[in-house]
Amino acid sequence: MIELIATAESIGQARKLLETGVNTLYIGEDEFGLRLPTSFSRDEQRELVQLAHETGNKVTVAVNALMHNDRIATVVPYLEFLKEIRVDAVTVGDPGVIHLMKQHDINIPYLYDAQTMVTSAKQVNFWAKRGATGAVLARELTKPELAQISEQSIVPVEVLVYGATCIHQSKRPLVQNYFNYVSASNDSNERSLFLSEPKKEETHYAIYEDRNGTHIFANNDVNLSAQLASLSQSGITHWKLDGLFTKGDSFVEIAALFHKARVAIDEGKWSPEYAEQLNEWIQRLHPTERALDEGFFVKNPEDIQ
Repeated sequence: MIELIATAESIGQARKLLETGVNTLYIGEDEFGLRLPTSFSRDEQRELVQLAHETGNKVTVAVNALMHNDRIATVVPYLEFLKEIRVDAVTVGDPGVIHLMKQHDINIPYLYDAQTMVTSAKQVNFWAKRGATGAVLARELTKPELAQISEQSIVPVEVLVYGATCIHQSKRPLVQNYFNYVSASNDSNERSLFLSEPKKEETHYAIYEDRNGTHIFANNDVNLSAQLASLSQSGITHWKLDGLFTKGDSFVEIAALFHKARVAIDEGKWSPEYAEQLNEWIQRLHPTERALDEGFFVKNPEDIQ
């Protein structure tokens, strides 16, 4: 069965996402989770879990931040809170967090999520044998690599089918440091800035900073709508939709389109014409200031060694 996982930016949006067919809400707070559309309060997280469970759906919470000493010292009370509100899973990339969960008998299913590092079935299976119930794959993997990992993994693997790809993170406040250097005030929207390479004026790397440092994203966001049948045939049935830069009802409508695509695949109604139409609909809903492509999926693995 194909599972749709989607970020949420508000309780109202979360409700709409569940109504459109999303199976799992992906939420959290900036203190412990990376690159979330919004940082939910503890009361809001409790309400979202109740909402999802009332409709027969699930919630996964991001606990995948870079855990320095200050963060690792405070993560156990948060994990205990997540256990108390009965979240369905957490994403974790720090072995220290996994160790603390076992040490304190916090039995929450976890997905291994070390961002760009999860690039082989051997790594997925290493963590599966240590309790992981799934893994979030790196976003810069090609079709053959994804198919091979899926075939050899002993737990489900999650793939980004729509959304932004982070290509760099630093704990340094690089955006504010730049404005300090040029003696200018940073009064722009925190997620509306872009970088451009001097010799490639067409480049437009989105950049912003938050509690976890500075995040830089690839030129184009990922859209694998035309490749969904291929993913399904490869056994990759956990599809992630990331609404970090796609707001409000536009993201809900995009999620609804992926649900319709899932139904078409399940019912044997998928076709190249349907894929083309789906892609056109998503292009219309996607933010005009951001471009879309299929990322590394269609690249030749030998060309990116």
